[in-house]
Amino acid sequence: MMFRTLLKFACAAMVCAGLMTPAAQAQSGDVAQKFITELAQRAITTVADRQLSQADRDDRFRKLFVSSFDIPEIGRFVLARSWRTATPDQQQEFLSLFEEITVLTWSKRFQDYNGESLEAVAATRDGDRGWLVDSHILRAQGPQIPLQWRLKEGDDGTLHVVDIVVEGVSMAITHRSDYAAALQANGGRIDGLLATMRTKLDQLKAAG
Repeated sequence: MMFRTLLKFACAAMVCAGLMTPAAQAQSGDVAQKFITELAQRAITTVADRQLSQADRDDRFRKLFVSSFDIPEIGRFVLARSWRTATPDQQQEFLSLFEEITVLTWSKRFQDYNGESLEAVAATRDGDRGWLVDSHILRAQGPQIPLQWRLKEGDDGTLHVVDIVVEGVSMAITHRSDYAAALQANGGRIDGLLATMRTKLDQLKAAG
């Protein structure tokens, strides 16, 4: 439960990268660290706004998610070897369903925001085109919670978040494990996984 709460807050901040000016000059740790600090501040004042209707929240989250994530890269990682065996049509449907499920799942959880804030404290290079930004979540009660952000620079220098690690648990790896289990439950068939995802999406829409 605690992990889900922290992941909810981290994702709220993470998707708000789409509201920010592209960091074309992102060549230093200070820029990467500032990116995360401003990103979290944007999340608190936009995505976590309790005045938003659910429809507005879903729409805003969708736009931010699409603009902030490299969805094809996430899809390839989540499906692992199954990505290579999937047809182009299956790959595209998976990415579309993955996007929609993520949007509806997290937009509803933003209603539980309880005033947490985030402080970025350090940034280190992660390969030639990536950054690892260390931060912690500040709570009104209880100790600080460590949170690490994995950023990737695009060809134009624009930063995107590709993973977050909450108390040592990777969001990307968690998704990969969840989808691997769903794929296994469907006999390793991509079509079976897609059917399960369609059902999940219908349930989320009905619950909204």
